[in-house]
Amino acid sequence: MPLEELARRLYPPSVPHTIEVPDWRVQDLLQRASQLYPDHDALIFYQARWNYQQLWSDAQRFARALQDRGLAVGERVAIMLPNSPQYVIAYFGILLAGGIVTQINPLLVERELREILQDSGSRMLLTLDALLPRAANIRSDTALQVVIGVSFQGKVAHDNVEDFGAVLASALAPSPQEAPTKAGDAAVLQYTGGTTGRSKGAILTHRNLVANVVQLRAFGEYHEGEERILGVIPLFHVYGMTVVMNLAVYLGASMILLPRFEVTEVFAAIRDHQVTMWPGVPTMYVALLQVPSLTQKDVQSIRFCNSGSAPMPASLIRQFEERTGAALLEGYGLTETSPVTHANPSWGVRKAGTVGLSVPSTEFRIVDAASGQDVPLGTAGELWIRGPQVMQGYWQNPDETAKTLVDGGWLRTGDIASCDEEGYVSIVDRLKDLIIASGYNVYPREVEDVLYNHPDVLEAVVVGAPDPYRGETVRAVVVPKPNRTLTQEDLKEYLAANLAAYKRPTIIELRSELPKSAVGKILRRVIRDEPVGKDQQSS
Repeated sequence: MPLEELARRLYPPSVPHTIEVPDWRVQDLLQRASQLYPDHDALIFYQARWNYQQLWSDAQRFARALQDRGLAVGERVAIMLPNSPQYVIAYFGILLAGGIVTQINPLLVERELREILQDSGSRMLLTLDALLPRAANIRSDTALQVVIGVSFQGKVAHDNVEDFGAVLASALAPSPQEAPTKAGDAAVLQYTGGTTGRSKGAILTHRNLVANVVQLRAFGEYHEGEERILGVIPLFHVYGMTVVMNLAVYLGASMILLPRFEVTEVFAAIRDHQVTMWPGVPTMYVALLQVPSLTQKDVQSIRFCNSGSAPMPASLIRQFEERTGAALLEGYGLTETSPVTHANPSWGVRKAGTVGLSVPSTEFRIVDAASGQDVPLGTAGELWIRGPQVMQGYWQNPDETAKTLVDGGWLRTGDIASCDEEGYVSIVDRLKDLIIASGYNVYPREVEDVLYNHPDVLEAVVVGAPDPYRGETVRAVVVPKPNRTLTQEDLKEYLAANLAAYKRPTIIELRSELPKSAVGKILRRVIRDEPVGKDQQSS
């Protein structure tokens, strides 16, 4: 029996085994919401509000402004913004104009930003005023012709940069020329790391993204037109994009947006806006539990929280539910699957320590990674996924695409999982050496490549280390070149200039040698499994 059939036997009558994916583009979700819920709050950002009709109008006007600046169908436009109304307007505006959204994490340093802009060929960029110097320093190395700045304090005044508000007002018409895009066309380039450590862009089509919100709606228990979703998970992350923004628009829900996670702001948002859903990551829930005064009264409006991006310890789930009274539903997904494939149900048994059941129209296998053959039930193997939410491939990267998408449309996740007799899946380990720190993916090879570029570094290996707050943290073990004076402070300063903060090792150890095999290969697993050394520095 296919494994997904085990899960489907537990579905209540209200949950279909499969879904019909409408032939919509992502922007059609917003148009639909503007027709069904025109006066309903779409965005709440501190004291500012947009209803769905206003959001649709602004998205159309921004689309036209991009077309006035020469945006052609299929061109990439990069967004490097924190959660904000401007982000949502730009996202849907780009799609309405026929463009492809390139998602960029605002924490990236110049080297990382340059790589993504060069790979995507993005000709336009929207970013925060504070980040404009970073963009200016690498602009000549990229195809950028139009840079649009966003300020939360007023207008942007920088050379060769247009202010977002001025761009919106400059549109030559209130709506764009109709773009001939189809459901099967690319909508988003969502960058993720590769086996080489260099970022690669997962091509998520309109159909992929629409399918995933339809799957979530079919699997979950939502009240259309009534939900109030807390949007503190970054929208530039695939999890925030789908589970906060796109799902909210599909449901006609209100998004309460916060640009960063601050416990006091989260408390205020939940209380003031009576939040009903809070998608988050384990570190957020850990931080909330550290507040001594936390009671159920503080979060009584929340029906459930969705936890993703990193494993959630079973003990933390129990503690959170006891303190808050809200159900915490752990799920699973990947950038390459738009992202959700599995979730613990709100309507059934929630098994702590598992990522739950497959959502409708999602097939999965657990196979022997070497042979590709299915393993017996309960046995660990590599998790493979097939469904309408699986990406088209990697942008201009056929080699990585061929490694990940195999015959029959199956996606190799690289994660080791097991499935019990009821269809609940547990993530056991990772084939890849990916580190997940505070919900962010950190690829050891990328960090190692930066370390090896330091003139005084001979050898380096990077692994994950347990961290009670971040889940995992980044640990680097470095061998200096002979007769060189290299300190941990030297490395910290160097890494700060070359890596985003979440990628930087918080534990740095200096050694005279690294463990190796008989053929001289560095034994990463030995480093990973040993206790953290005494000669280290944490930050």
